[in-house]
Amino acid sequence: MLKNLHLTFILLSLISFIGRVILSEINPILLKRKVFNITPHIINTLLIGSGFALVIQGGWLSGEYGWIVAKLLVLIGYIGLGVFVMKRHGAAKWLAFIAAMACIVYIGIVAVTKNVFFFI
Repeated sequence: MLKNLHLTFILLSLISFIGRVILSEINPILLKRKVFNITPHIINTLLIGSGFALVIQGGWLSGEYGWIVAKLLVLIGYIGLGVFVMKRHGAAKWLAFIAAMACIVYIGIVAVTKNVFFFI
């Protein structure tokens, strides 16, 4: 149940981020509405909260679980790239967007494989 809730928040977070990026190109004035400023923070807070709940429920705090640390570090990078994407325009914005999506893919693969260096 908790895992499904976490996966739902992941999907909502991705839809929210991609939707806001598209909206920033089509109609950036809409992004100033309160709903577009508050909703992503609520979704992402619930996402991180459910992630921590999964870590606690799984007992992953005791032992060798470097993959969780890797996911958290890459998540911080994703957040930074997301802020960059929402504040910039042009080629730099799209390069940061691609990098942010690569972070999400990495986090997803590490979550499934539990292997930080799956690409080696």
